[in-house]
Amino acid sequence: MTGDTKCTFKLRPMERSDLDSVLPWFQDVEDLARFDRTTRVPLNQAHAESWWKDAFAAPDASRQCWFVIETLAGDTIGLAGLDSISNINRDAVVAVFVDKATRRSGVGIRAAALLMDLGFRQLGLNRITSYYRADNHNSRDLVAKIGCQIEGTMRQAWFAEGQFHDMVVVGILRDDWMVHREVLGQELDAKTVVSLGPTDCTAWSWPPKIADN
Repeated sequence: MTGDTKCTFKLRPMERSDLDSVLPWFQDVEDLARFDRTTRVPLNQAHAESWWKDAFAAPDASRQCWFVIETLAGDTIGLAGLDSISNINRDAVVAVFVDKATRRSGVGIRAAALLMDLGFRQLGLNRITSYYRADNHNSRDLVAKIGCQIEGTMRQAWFAEGQFHDMVVVGILRDDWMVHREVLGQELDAKTVVSLGPTDCTAWSWPPKIADN
C-alpha cells in the first residue's frame, strides 16, 4: 500500500469451503506452534474438517463465531473469531490470525476491533479474554493495541520446539473497550479498512466514524 491508496478488507462468516484456503496455515509447524496452544502437528483436510466441525455444525452462533478476513477480490488472508462464548458469564475468547505476508499491515488490529464491537455492542458480552505465547510479539502488540490488560502469566504452560514457554493471559471489559474504542478510532487511519458485512456499512467498519456511533 503506497500513497493515498485505500485498501479495503472484509470479514465474512467462515464456510466449510474456506478450509482449502486456510489449510496451508495449519501445515506450517513453526508458525502453528507460535499461535495455537493445542495443535503441534500439520493438519490434513480430514483433520481440519474435524477440528472445525463444531464451528460448522452448531445450530447457532451463540457459542462461537468465526470469520475469514478477505480482500475485495475474494483472497483469504486471515481468520478472526470469538470462541468459548458464555451467555451465562457473558464472556468469550478472541483469536486473530493473519497470513505472514499481510502481518504488520494494520489488518489484524482492525479485525480485532470489529470483534470487540461485535462482542460488546451486539452480543452483550461483558468481558473478552485472549492469551499468547510470551515470545510472540505480534500477538502481544495486537492485544495491547486493542486495550487488553495483562492479567497474569501461566508459567511454562505452552510447550513447543522442545521447550516450555510462558503463556500470557490478557483481558478487557466492556466499559474499558467503550472508552478505548474512541481513542483507537482516532489513532487508526482510514487507508486500511476492515468491514463486517457490506463494505459501505460505516457502523460495522474499522476505523469507524466515532461521531456516528
